[in-house]
Amino acid sequence: MRIILLGSPGAGKGTQSKLLSSHFHIPQISTGDMLRSAIDKGTPTGRQVKDMMTAGHLVPDDLIIAIVKERLSEKDCTQGFLLDGFPRTVAQAEALCRDGIDIDFVIEIAVDEEEVIKRLSGRWMHPASGRVYHTVYNPPATPGKDDVSGEALIQRPDDQEETVRQRLNVYRRQTEPLINYYQNYSEEKTKCSAPQYIRVDGGRSVETVQEQILSALKKTDVA
Repeated sequence: MRIILLGSPGAGKGTQSKLLSSHFHIPQISTGDMLRSAIDKGTPTGRQVKDMMTAGHLVPDDLIIAIVKERLSEKDCTQGFLLDGFPRTVAQAEALCRDGIDIDFVIEIAVDEEEVIKRLSGRWMHPASGRVYHTVYNPPATPGKDDVSGEALIQRPDDQEETVRQRLNVYRRQTEPLINYYQNYSEEKTKCSAPQYIRVDGGRSVETVQEQILSALKKTDVA
């Protein structure tokens, strides 16, 4: 059970990846997790990455792929894994194939952009406690105030509408082409086995999205 989860920021990938990881007893692996693990373990690749990040440089694809290979070779990935937030580009997906890392399923959680903007830009938090509110889905009793302390809520820069739109632009430019890449996957061209592509409506409740994914996987006799 080797899964790639695709979807824009705010689509719910993190939530669904945790649920699927628990359901199938496979590790949920994100790029951030892999980088931190390599750095903490002091692997040669991890040391390179640490030096680059300390210097404020972006980690190039070849190092990211090396870290992915290191992580996926660990014992807990023997029965499968779930990649959340990787690959981010077609080049990274092609590198997975070149390095002999086959994928069984690509699951796209599709959400309308305006819904994503509403989800993310409506989030406010109480900085002292970390309590999170949403103007639509989980509003505080008093607008702009924490329910417990009565202190003012703040909005993180990442959740401001302008920033959300910028993040979506980056996603469209860099990551959305992966949808076409996997939907039209060519075994003859890539020399790798084609993953099964599953697309679900991420605009519904967490429970309904999970049901959609498991139902689609059941049709392949794996869920």
